[in-house]
Amino acid sequence: MFVFLFVLTVPASAEWKEKVLYSFQGSNDGQSPAGGVVFDKAGNLYGATYEGDSTCPSPGCGTIFQLSPGSGGTWSETILYGFNGNQGSRPEGGVIADANGNLFGTTAYGGSGTCLLFGDNVGCGVAYELSPPAQKGGQWTYTVLYNFQGGKDGQIPQGDLTLDPTGNLYGATLYGGGYGSCNAPYFQHCGTVFKLSPPKQKGDHWTETILGSFKGGAAGKEVGDGANPNGGLVLDSAGAVYGTTYYGGNESGECDGGVGGTGCGAVFKLAKPMRKGGYWTKSILHRFNGQDGGGPLAGVILDNANDLYGTTVGGGSNGLGVAFELKSPSGKSHVWTETVLYKFTDGTDGAYPMAGLIFDARGNLYGTAESGGEESEHGVVFELKPPDGKRRTWTFSLVYGFGNGANGWAPVASLIMGKTGSLYSTTQAGGVGTGCNNGCGTVFEVSF
Repeated sequence: MFVFLFVLTVPASAEWKEKVLYSFQGSNDGQSPAGGVVFDKAGNLYGATYEGDSTCPSPGCGTIFQLSPGSGGTWSETILYGFNGNQGSRPEGGVIADANGNLFGTTAYGGSGTCLLFGDNVGCGVAYELSPPAQKGGQWTYTVLYNFQGGKDGQIPQGDLTLDPTGNLYGATLYGGGYGSCNAPYFQHCGTVFKLSPPKQKGDHWTETILGSFKGGAAGKEVGDGANPNGGLVLDSAGAVYGTTYYGGNESGECDGGVGGTGCGAVFKLAKPMRKGGYWTKSILHRFNGQDGGGPLAGVILDNANDLYGTTVGGGSNGLGVAFELKSPSGKSHVWTETVLYKFTDGTDGAYPMAGLIFDARGNLYGTAESGGEESEHGVVFELKPPDGKRRTWTFSLVYGFGNGANGWAPVASLIMGKTGSLYSTTQAGGVGTGCNNGCGTVFEVSF
């Protein structure tokens, strides 16, 4: 699906300000948001937390929450569902919504699959749906759409799901898939990209199809496959799927990998089969080498020219991360061309962007960086303006720096833009919640 370009533009002289809409308190109301937030038609916000609620032993298995606007700019939280382990545990991505207000997401652990960690079965993760009540004030209905089994079908789904116009869901798992060796002996294989198709008849089960499995690569190998794909996939008008892997790719690059893998990561494409029942075709569009970025932790977005944009958490001048563009091939060429739009320099401009980017109507990009900033290094929101008649390069500006723990700490989820042009997302820590060290996280708004 193409990136939606918002019709509202931001005045050049706007001064951005941040407001914490909600500070998680830990325990029953959730802690450590697992992704960003989404709006419904009534202006409510929805998201997930990695921990919290009382259905599992402390610190809990995570929640799905709703934030509703009230009078005087206040927001109130409602826990819609608390994960219990058997039907999912510990989401490592947010929720997405369809036109009917149904919410979809994944959990990294839990479910009926058998996946062992340190000898204990922690589950392999699930994909779920949370449906709104038929009458206002009723209870939401939670349904497990698919239980991952940890073999070729994947283990530890990561990041947000993606919904296509016909109701199919697309996502990625960090491990599983049946190929390669990544982070052994703790986890097996190097990850998958999957598709979940809704049942054709009421009462039947959702069906999983593996679109691509990753093999990683042996250390020292110059060119390898990707490893450990992230969620947040994007589809083009032909139905091809694009995303990133955190490891793999250029095995001889400057990324040492560390525990869990080698290589600087890659950007990939999965093209639909030419005939019914055929295999999807995987192409590695770009392999990062460290200088041009390393370790993309989020997916990519598409513009109307089919060019891709994203971030890497490492690489660049000082290893603090980059924002990049991949130009689609032109003419007879089949080569995608990378341009580094910005290299984070010394931390005062931010460091370690873990989330993806979004566009506004003028083609400006917005994103977050997990740490850095001029005040207390608790993270930033930034803007990148494209070249125009006066500038040949993209121009970086700091939209907001999180100045203290009370207003949020560690923004690692992608932003969304509201109807008035304000930006919304979450921080993993900070806020005024007292149930966690360094705060339990926030939902925030940055407006002008």
